[in-house]
Amino acid sequence: MAQKNINEMSFLDHLEDLRWHLIRATSSILIIASVAFIFSRQLFKFIIFAPTEMDFPTYSMLCKASKIINVETTFCGEELPMIIQSRTMAGQFSADIWTSIYAGFILAFPYVIYQLWKFISPGMHINERRHSRGFIIICSLLFFTGVLFGYYIVTPLSINFLANYSISDLVDNQIDIGSYIGLVRSAAIASGLVFELPIIIYFLTKIGLVTPEFLKKYRKYALVIVLVLSAIITPPDIASQVIVAIPILILYQISIYISKVVIRNQKRKAKSNV
Repeated sequence: MAQKNINEMSFLDHLEDLRWHLIRATSSILIIASVAFIFSRQLFKFIIFAPTEMDFPTYSMLCKASKIINVETTFCGEELPMIIQSRTMAGQFSADIWTSIYAGFILAFPYVIYQLWKFISPGMHINERRHSRGFIIICSLLFFTGVLFGYYIVTPLSINFLANYSISDLVDNQIDIGSYIGLVRSAAIASGLVFELPIIIYFLTKIGLVTPEFLKKYRKYALVIVLVLSAIITPPDIASQVIVAIPILILYQISIYISKVVIRNQKRKAKSNV
């Protein structure tokens, strides 16, 4: 059946179109998740459990930095004082399945965004579509940058802090595998989504919900929100929160600039149409 014009499509037609885009996006996630499940042993060894080893690049870098400034730190130890355990019958199997699914989501993210773009682009003007061709690339780059930031910065800082935190020598850190993987997963994916802030601001500005003046006016409130967000996704130590807060604040400033550009282009377009 020939594809209908966007203006001729009914509400049910739009739902049907959305359903097929969601099916394609979900299928891509499941296909990559299946491949990740096949290679799950390598996935766990070289990625998931890598931050538990003291030769992890982040620990090595911070250890060298602490030696240069002559500060005692836990980043130079031989091993982390914790043991990862599975306390339920299906614990390891569930961890394998869900880790594969989240790996599928991360790796399939560009295609998922592509399907989203295919759904919303028919409702845009030709000029808007032409000027937004790099949307998928930029969105994917921001997401992957955020994931890498979460994995190499947030995750090791959190694991090192929590593994070395002790209220008594009588208590051993025997970490359930679900809790450990949940930390790695939330740090990586949450950071990836937070790094999408410029894209979100772009679309909010396009539809008139946000302006540069609004972003500047509430900058101090945004700072508080950023610090709270940093406290949620990092361990409760000041150094980790500052490390996470800095790139988010930079993204916020970039978002203000993007909002200015969008408003300037809208004004220029309005003058040309007069």
